[in-house]
Amino acid sequence: MKWNKKSTSKINRIRSWALGLIFAAMIVMYLGVVLLYMAHSRVLFGIFLLLGTLAFLLSFVVYFWIGMLSMRAVTVLCPNCDNYTKMLGRADICSNCNEPLTLDPALEGKAFNEDYNNKRKSAELEKEER
Repeated sequence: MKWNKKSTSKINRIRSWALGLIFAAMIVMYLGVVLLYMAHSRVLFGIFLLLGTLAFLLSFVVYFWIGMLSMRAVTVLCPNCDNYTKMLGRADICSNCNEPLTLDPALEGKAFNEDYNNKRKSAELEKEER
């Protein structure tokens, strides 16, 4: 089964992943509290709290990393919505209107494909087009 997910920009996708990690950490910590009251096991409580804390710390690292990437990202003016958006890689999507964007003249006018940002997959795609 193929999901018809709406494409989003890379920066927003990574931020969403980090936010999901925070919610997962909270759920793991709540499970630890429930196990403390149900099973009266302080060891399980400690393990679940430690796992939740590690997930929180991982999400902070991901947020810091995407913030650093966002600072270095190229800011472009979207031709469709006339808003500025940050672009990572050769091909990305406008974070405001989901318009495919590229800075590479070789990709101009081609259908959007995230594989253009991967060197190996990009070479295969370009080989298929020839």
